[in-house]
Amino acid sequence: MTSVEQSRFYNSKAISRKKNIKTANQIIARTRRQRGYNWEDTLVKRFNAVDGWKAFRLGSPSVGLPDILAVSTMENVIYTIEAKSGTNTTLRVPSDQIQRCLKWIHTFELYQTRKMIIAFKFSSKKRIDTGKYEHRELREYFKIWDEKYPVTDFICTYDGDTYVMHDGKRQSLKLESGTMPFTKRSKVN
Repeated sequence: MTSVEQSRFYNSKAISRKKNIKTANQIIARTRRQRGYNWEDTLVKRFNAVDGWKAFRLGSPSVGLPDILAVSTMENVIYTIEAKSGTNTTLRVPSDQIQRCLKWIHTFELYQTRKMIIAFKFSSKKRIDTGKYEHRELREYFKIWDEKYPVTDFICTYDGDTYVMHDGKRQSLKLESGTMPFTKRSKVN
């Protein structure tokens, strides 16, 4: 094999490897988006199954809307909901998503009760390595954002603890657990 042929051979292998990595990353991204969509869809169906409640999935994050808007005109309540689901032991909520949800609840001043809820779902399988999982208990948490805190990125753990990272250190963030009008699947709140 000539040096030109060798060069073509190795370049084609490198291109093939890059395509495989790109394809794998696309599959992983699609799986994450699908997991998030399914959690949002589940929440909307749970709200809509309760008399007096209506919920709507509002669209993709690029639109600048909360994941879900839930309303009860009978109870004079509105919730904006940011839904997070995953297979890790922690789930992160970016500050811009909190800000976006707060903006919406402040827009609807006619409602007596206006809350921003972050709905966490920790899958029954925990990712331990690429493509490797171990089984665990499914857990769901519904945390109410407290506006006394400055809007910042925060993290919820599999055990339901919430915290922020400040100067590289974990600081507790005490958020109240919300009671949803539907029956939760998980025993833990």
